[in-house]
Amino acid sequence: MKEALVCGAGGFIGSHLVKKLKKEGYWVRGVDLKKPEFSETEADEFMLLDLREPENCERAVLSRRQKPFEEVYQLAADMGGMGYIDSAECDIMRNSALINIHMIHSSANAGVKGYFFSSSACVYRDMQADEDELSEEDAYPAFPDNEYGWEKLYAERMAMAYARRYDIKVRIARFQNCYGPEGTWRGGREKAPAALCRKIAEAENGGEVEVWGDGTAVRAYTYIDDLAEGIFLLMHSDLENGVNIGRQEYVTVDELVQTIAEVAEKDVKIKHVKGPVGVMARYFKKDRIRSLGWESEFSLKDGIKRTYPWIKEQVAKYG
Repeated sequence: MKEALVCGAGGFIGSHLVKKLKKEGYWVRGVDLKKPEFSETEADEFMLLDLREPENCERAVLSRRQKPFEEVYQLAADMGGMGYIDSAECDIMRNSALINIHMIHSSANAGVKGYFFSSSACVYRDMQADEDELSEEDAYPAFPDNEYGWEKLYAERMAMAYARRYDIKVRIARFQNCYGPEGTWRGGREKAPAALCRKIAEAENGGEVEVWGDGTAVRAYTYIDDLAEGIFLLMHSDLENGVNIGRQEYVTVDELVQTIAEVAEKDVKIKHVKGPVGVMARYFKKDRIRSLGWESEFSLKDGIKRTYPWIKEQVAKYG
């Protein structure tokens, strides 16, 4: 039985990755500051550790047999939706940088053979709606739109440096917007799909929902099961450097609202208000991840059909 460590296992993507690894037959240790908020963890062992501290990283990477894990999945980060990224840039850069510095160093020193790092599409520059898709190499010359992206890019470079100097295989995924059940849906750290599902669940039929900006910003949204599959395939591939993982279905924010409203069977009006929007557009090539046989299974509408009922239930329970 293979053994894997998932850092950030109390978070949305990390908790779903634990489930994926368990289905693949792994023994899994989860590590985070907290356990998953909305369901019981499926990890065989869960350690509450602050990975900003080097001694906790050194402890985490040694398995129950006191040997280095075969695979380490590093998803722990201080992050959230655009509102949080815009307001907490110092915390984000400090906390995430400390985690990433200590985790790759501890993993390499311990003798871990496989290391996965969760980067982000935020490493890319701003785009306009009429531009061609960017490939992974187009992250350079570097000009991320926010500090979250700059920290991710630095952490990529650091992980690749360790791969050159130590006997450790590093795989790096650049995630696009991810959503699904059991993700943060309120409190300021939620991302656009969850926030808008909540707003529409709270709205009366014929009511109004607020949208930050003018609603024309373009994104692609990836359902959590598709992302977990991409992570697993990438970890066991020969693809080096950053790899884009995301669905190639581009919609404006207003179109996202309309899709959720259709699934909710509600007629809602959109009120555009001032707020942090981020980049105007994101278009990315997926040739590298597709070379592994990966394809996004869930359309935006199919994913929202699985996500909206769960958030609607949370709204009904907790208001």
